[in-house]
Amino acid sequence: MSDTITLKGITWNHSRGYVSVVATAQRFAEIHPGVKIVWEERSLQEFADYPIQQLAEKYDLLVIDHPWAGFAAGSRILLPLQDYLPADFLADQTANSVGRSFESYNFDGYHCALAIDAATPVAAYRPDLLALAEADVPQTWDDLLALAKKGWVALPGIPLDTLMNFYMLCATQGEGPFDENDEWVVSEAMGVQVLEQLRELTSYCTPEIFGWNPIAVYEALSSRNDLAYCPFAYGYSNYARPGYAANPLIFDDLVSLGEFGRLKTTLGGTGLAISSTCRNLYVALQYARYTASPECQRTVFFENGGQPGHRAAWLDETVNQRSNNFFKNTLPALDRAYLRPRYRNYLHFQDNAGAFVQKYLMHGGNPKTVLASLEKLYRESRAN
Repeated sequence: MSDTITLKGITWNHSRGYVSVVATAQRFAEIHPGVKIVWEERSLQEFADYPIQQLAEKYDLLVIDHPWAGFAAGSRILLPLQDYLPADFLADQTANSVGRSFESYNFDGYHCALAIDAATPVAAYRPDLLALAEADVPQTWDDLLALAKKGWVALPGIPLDTLMNFYMLCATQGEGPFDENDEWVVSEAMGVQVLEQLRELTSYCTPEIFGWNPIAVYEALSSRNDLAYCPFAYGYSNYARPGYAANPLIFDDLVSLGEFGRLKTTLGGTGLAISSTCRNLYVALQYARYTASPECQRTVFFENGGQPGHRAAWLDETVNQRSNNFFKNTLPALDRAYLRPRYRNYLHFQDNAGAFVQKYLMHGGNPKTVLASLEKLYRESRAN
């Protein structure tokens, strides 16, 4: 009997990020005797912050954020999948991308991960509590402000999500940050306007939001009876499924903002990458192909809490029946989502910029000073 081939992977510690890949690893091992894949987990904050180069030295498989794509291309710490995976497989992944999810892991032709998970901020609500509030589901920004003034609205307000919401309002209103060759292009007038829009909205919300990420918002929305609507938070289909939360949520597209139409939120999701130091590349590549395949995505991956990255799963009738139409309802938001920059040191900007935006929303001050701080951070990220 030959020795067992063992692969180690690292992902994030939510049902969506962990249970899904553990399930695919178990099934893959069952149909590939002699293979064992062990997944470890880290917190959502560590998922965003931990240096990927250190993880790539320790693990064979990594679930990553797409802003790492530029660093991966420059450092070569992740396997260039375009050189190892069949052209027809990659063509299917491209054709069935949810929004720009597949593209987001490609930087200058270097493709560092497969988009096994797709997400962007979307709207969510409790229909029972909206009925109690005698309120309709908001359709416009003004509707949202009116409901927020009554105390029924919550959204994630930690620095990272606050920065993503800043991007959202800039992109929606025609000035997506970094849209021109990854350069900071937000005008002072637009930046001030967006900061004031966010400050007005959050001023009507409980101060608790400034300690909440999307998971915390959905936990509160599904368990408390004083919050009915979230206008934008990275979608989690788990909270739309029967049995997951005390009160399942309905997820939908976002409100419109004047002449600009529906909000254009900031693309998220995760990708499955392979470390360049992996000693069992053939097995790792086979597992990656299996996990990203349309069949696995709409069955084993989804059925175990995953939020697929393959479009066929988002359109699948059974998947939607079992998630209260989460995927069909929110797909338009994914398809128009704004793609963050991915240049090599972009994460220096992202990791630090949100604190300036959050501080302004919480305490006020001079919005032009906030913008100056963001531009300084951008220059630092480009200099390093």
